[in-house]
Amino acid sequence: MDVLDALMTRCSIRRFRRERVPREVVNKFLQVLFRSPSAADARPWQFVVIDRPDILDALGRAMPHCDMLLSAPLGILICADPAREKIPGFWPQDCAAAAENLLLAVHGVGLGAVWIGLHPVPDRERTVRELLKVPESLVPFALIAIGPSAERPTWEDRYDPSRIHWNAWGVHEPDARTS
Repeated sequence: MDVLDALMTRCSIRRFRRERVPREVVNKFLQVLFRSPSAADARPWQFVVIDRPDILDALGRAMPHCDMLLSAPLGILICADPAREKIPGFWPQDCAAAAENLLLAVHGVGLGAVWIGLHPVPDRERTVRELLKVPESLVPFALIAIGPSAERPTWEDRYDPSRIHWNAWGVHEPDARTS
C-alpha cells in the first residue's frame, strides 16, 4: 500500500474478529515501533504485547469505553520510560509518534486498529498498571487494539482549508510568489 493511500484511508476500527495475528506480523509491528522518531533518538518507551483473550477482556471490562478490547485478538501497550529521555518533557511526542507508526503498520498489512488513550487519565493509567504489572517508573501512554476488522467504516473527507494559514495567521491562500 502506498504511504499516502495509507494515511488517507486509515481509520479507527472498534470491532474485530478474534483471529490470532501471526507472530511474524506482531514482530514486524514491534520493529516498526522501534523505528519511530524520537527527540535526540532517545526512544523513551517500553512495550507490552497482549495476546491472551482473558487479559484483553479484563482490560475491556475494567475501563469505560474500551469494549473494543473484548473482541481484539491483540493489544500493544506503549509505555513511556522517562528515565530514557535525553531532552526532558518530550516523551509524550515520542510515544505518540510510535503509536501513529503502529497504526499505519497495522493498516498497511490489512488489519484494523484503534488508539485507546491512557495518559493523562489517572484511572486508566492505574487500571493498566495494575492488570499488566507495569512498574511505577513507567507511564502507560496508549493501548492499541489490533485485529482483523469486523466492520466496514466509511471514509470521510476532513480537509478544512479555513484552518490552514499561509506564511502568517489569517492568510488562507498561498502567496502567488511561492506557488
